[in-house]
Amino acid sequence: MKKPKVRLLVVMLDSQNIKGGSTVSCNHHHCGERKMELSRRRMRENVLGRFKFIKTCVLARELCLLVRTNRMAFNVKDAHDCCAYVASLCREAGCKEPSDLCSKAAEAVLTSEEKYLETCGHSCLKCGESRRPVPTKRPKRNSYVA
Repeated sequence: MKKPKVRLLVVMLDSQNIKGGSTVSCNHHHCGERKMELSRRRMRENVLGRFKFIKTCVLARELCLLVRTNRMAFNVKDAHDCCAYVASLCREAGCKEPSDLCSKAAEAVLTSEEKYLETCGHSCLKCGESRRPVPTKRPKRNSYVA
């Protein structure tokens, strides 16, 4: 009886990339599981990246718009606290310049409304989320989610 020929998949993983050296050609049932595991790993990284993006960038942008459109309802301390929180979300997302401008706006609101509005406007222009195209509505899929 012949032994099945096995070629191993050489994979190097880091936090950003998955690099494969060769393909799997095996008759063992567990080799398919390795392929699945790599796909799940890649999918997990994509989903976690999307989760972080929504948790930071999308939330920061929505809160910023909420503060800006309802500014008259807030007192100075409310605006300061909200803008400082938005700045922390931007910083967590790695957006240094918008975060710094938002922090400056949070401090400026305590002293000068005009300076606050100017700095806040500059921060919004620097925000990458504000320049993202608005997604078009996709047709609803009939999919099963376990």
